[in-house]
Amino acid sequence: MTDHLTHHLSDHLADQRPDQRTGVSVDAPTEARNPATTHLDTASTLEVLQALNAEDARVAPAVAEVLPELARLVDRAVASLRAGGAVHYFGAGTSGRLAVLDAAELLPTFDVPPGLFVAHHAGGAEALVRAVEDVEDDEVAGRAEADALAPGDVAVGLTASGRTPYVGAALARARERGAVTALVTANPDAPLAPLADHLLAVRTGAEAVTGSTRLKAGTAQKLVLNGFSTAVMVRLGRTWGNLMVDVVATNAKLRGRVVRILVEATGVDEAEARTALEAADGELKTAIVAVLAGVGPDSARQALADHDGVVAAALTGLPPASGR
Repeated sequence: MTDHLTHHLSDHLADQRPDQRTGVSVDAPTEARNPATTHLDTASTLEVLQALNAEDARVAPAVAEVLPELARLVDRAVASLRAGGAVHYFGAGTSGRLAVLDAAELLPTFDVPPGLFVAHHAGGAEALVRAVEDVEDDEVAGRAEADALAPGDVAVGLTASGRTPYVGAALARARERGAVTALVTANPDAPLAPLADHLLAVRTGAEAVTGSTRLKAGTAQKLVLNGFSTAVMVRLGRTWGNLMVDVVATNAKLRGRVVRILVEATGVDEAEARTALEAADGELKTAIVAVLAGVGPDSARQALADHDGVVAAALTGLPPASGR
């Protein structure tokens, strides 16, 4: 991104800054009126739900269209994380809340350490539960949040309209810091598109309730984030097949899940699985490798350390246990 382009975009967004009396007119598909739902208020409850469901059904096919670009972003993120980098999400309103949710859920699901995926929500914690005036227009805050990025990090901006000043300022600063940038939007003509190395414009169209981007646009962002972070975790070896092998057992349900996963992965019965987990200090991947290779927990742990924590790779360096 050249300084000229950054300044050009900044000037463009400045022209769209809201007037305290009249606001700003946003030109985006999400602001258009949906002809299929113009009689929503006079429909029966079931008809309302059917109309919403019909619009929701359009989201997954729209997300499918951006999967090739999303795959490229996943590969860039994996390379960044393996090199010691981090992924940063930037969003406001619904987009920011979805970013916070995705980052937060990676800890119990994949044991992701703090700082690997970081969500920046315009307005901070207060704006998570209620609307805070003008925070999405705060370019100063967006730039300040992106100051934390290092060269090679990944910055993902989320904005349904594709114009949110907070997100635009964060992406511009991220580029100045040498980060890889991406934009997730529901606007194919997003004004912020030139700031993105990877543009993920999901064509969800007009909302069932005009302008309510918590609906299709929000669902699309959730699907994109789910796909992105899950694929990154898979590529980093935090699954074995389709089994979660880095799950953090923080409650009774998850402790039971860990036992069940070990049974599925190794074929041992539940009693043997519990014994193996106890010997491995509750470490699921260590227990899997120990059982399948017929080695002690220390050897299994070392094999995992030698192969970046990837179960399949660790097993290649150990002979299979007899009968497994």
